Amino acid sequence: MLANYGYQDGSGVYYIRIDTDACVDCVERGCLAACPEQLFAPMIDDYDDEVVEVREACRQRLAGHCAACKPAAGYDRLPCTAACPAGAIVHSW
Repeated sequence: MLANYGYQDGSGVYYIRIDTDACVDCVERGCLAACPEQLFAPMIDDYDDEVVEVREACRQRLAGHCAACKPAAGYDRLPCTAACPAGAIVHSW
């Protein structure tokens, strides 16, 4: 299942998509430690599998939370995507 977290406003579209089918097999959960803003939290999905979600309180402010990690800030990839061995995390901007 693809879970989309984020929003769209006059300045752009800001979403993080998590492929929970890929996330379920990850035991490391590297994204939890890699995100300096601690946007991610573990959760139990509808199938009783542990996956990662974007914290509710952060979903409407992704542009601000993720700004320091954007590739323009010197990263080839965002820390959360680089830390995800399954490639389950994708950013829309």
